[in-house]
Order: sequence, then C-alpha cells, then structure tokens
Amino acid sequence: MWFRVLQAYLKLIYFDLYLARTNFASLYYKVRSYPVNRDVSSRSNLKQICAAVDMACIWYWKEALCLQRSAATTCILRQYGVPAKMVIGARQMPFKAHAWVEVDGHVVNDKAYTPELYGVLERC
Repeated sequence: MWFRVLQAYLKLIYFDLYLARTNFASLYYKVRSYPVNRDVSSRSNLKQICAAVDMACIWYWKEALCLQRSAATTCILRQYGVPAKMVIGARQMPFKAHAWVEVDGHVVNDKAYTPELYGVLERC
C-alpha cells in the first residue's frame, strides 16, 4: 500500500510541476495520450489505487486540485491496465468546473452523482 501512496504522491508532484510550466491544453494532451498498459490487468486494485491517491492528497504539502488529482489517478490506473478516463465538466450558474475519473462510465474517485452536477465537456 505504501508503495502506491508514494507513487501517487510523486504523480501529484509531477502534474503540479507540469501545470506550473505549461497550460491546461498540454496537461489534457498528456493525460489523453497516456497509454493503457495492456501487459497488466489488475482491475481488482482499482479501489486500492484510488485510496492511495486520496492518502497522497492528505499528505501533499498543499491542496491538490481536482484536475491534478484526476490526472494522477487516471495515469496510475492506466499503468495498471485499467482503461480510466479523466472527465472534465462544468456548470453554468454559478460557474464551476470540475474533473473526475471514470472507469466503464462509473465515477471512481469522487461521488457517484458527480456527473449529474456538471455538464460533461470532455472525456480523455
């Protein structure tokens, strides 16, 4: 478990620095083009990976934003052979944007009703 927490913590740092150097479009492309590892199939670890990312966010020295957290979760899940998709959504009034991760159309790193609160703009 601690290995996965460390892995998640390092991914949070990576995407934090990546966002500081580039823009949203670059991050979007990075996540979208991140390959699913076909040699590993461990969907049974899905909850453990999401829990590890949550734990890493608790220990992160600053607030991990939903975009950073979802990008890290998506990429780690794909490393373990899970075809995860990062979803970007927004609502109009009051305006608010949010990012979460889905696997087979089900939210895995947020509340199950999250897609009902936001109009989906993109799945990558």
